[in-house]
Amino acid sequence: MLSTAHELHHGSALRVARMGNGTPVVCLHGYPDNLQIWSEIAPGLAATHEVIAFDWPGMGYSEPWPGGATPEHMAERLLQLVDDWKFKSVNVVAIDMGGQPALAFAAKYPERTISVVVMNSLVMPEAHTSWEITLLRKFGWNRFLLRHLPRTIFRRALHTFLPRDFVLSRELRSDFWNAFRNPEVRSFVSKLCCGYQGKLPQLPKLYPRIQAPALILWAAEDGHFPPLHAEQLHQQIKHSELEIIAGAKHWMPLHCGPEIAALIADFLKRCE
Repeated sequence: MLSTAHELHHGSALRVARMGNGTPVVCLHGYPDNLQIWSEIAPGLAATHEVIAFDWPGMGYSEPWPGGATPEHMAERLLQLVDDWKFKSVNVVAIDMGGQPALAFAAKYPERTISVVVMNSLVMPEAHTSWEITLLRKFGWNRFLLRHLPRTIFRRALHTFLPRDFVLSRELRSDFWNAFRNPEVRSFVSKLCCGYQGKLPQLPKLYPRIQAPALILWAAEDGHFPPLHAEQLHQQIKHSELEIIAGAKHWMPLHCGPEIAALIADFLKRCE
């Protein structure tokens, strides 16, 4: 587990984990997880970089910020935090619903982006997804399930995001669940899903604008976002590399931590 503290940003508390020194790496999570999704990755990267992971405002254990919840709104929030931390430019590492803001950030703020790493995200509007994701992309179902069946969603995530023989520690599972069970967090996630779904068809127009080096890391066994998403994204980003991780599932930063950290560290070394 990463050691965390709360920082005050724009009048709201933000849970943050920071370690290491050097060129900054900012890590973006999805749901139903939080910054602790990086607990097996961050220490390896911190040997050569300053690593910052945070709970998105309104998610995890961070207080919400006002405003919208599209990928571009989330990219603007990331820019505000980068400014607050006084970083001229950053490397961005992202997974799941952190992936779309990472790509939007790289496209819209090229001067602030050293490199971008994206893993296992819904990045192509027409590419196949699992039936669970198809259902959650429908706003009425999304709002109902998140409001009334959070434990079912969480258990389904544990079942489909990890290999059958991998068990989360009790501490990590509690950290994820105690945040996700918060009705205010789930309300924001529902808003987030609606905002993402509405803007998803427009996102591919941004991808060719990305000039920073990009590493697309994908789980070969991600049943929610198959590698076709990664292959199509790779075709759209000029300076991108594609790596499919054999045997990996959606939460591969947890169950393939050392391998993923080594791949990212090598990529960052080549970008700087």
